[in-house]
Amino acid sequence: MVPGVYDMPLAIKKMVMGPNIDAVVTIGCVIEGQTKHDEIVVQHATRKITDLALEYDKPVTLGISGPGMSRMDAHKRVDYAKRAVEAAVKMVQRLK
Repeated sequence: MVPGVYDMPLAIKKMVMGPNIDAVVTIGCVIEGQTKHDEIVVQHATRKITDLALEYDKPVTLGISGPGMSRMDAHKRVDYAKRAVEAAVKMVQRLK
């Protein structure tokens, strides 16, 4: 667990380097603020997460919602996180 979406890439990198890790699932949300900060956070985190999946040849699924979400919108989408887990399992099965 990390403090926020922007902090995920470092934790993901440490995980994908492990020989016993087949995939990593990211789950989180970026809540809209009074500035466009939420857009920057999601764009940069998503790019780096994708880069790590390609660099280490392991699935890293994106279960991050946002930007532009209110807290209420985020709560409504909590059940969508299972899709990121399902995608990771499917990718591991297909890549073996």
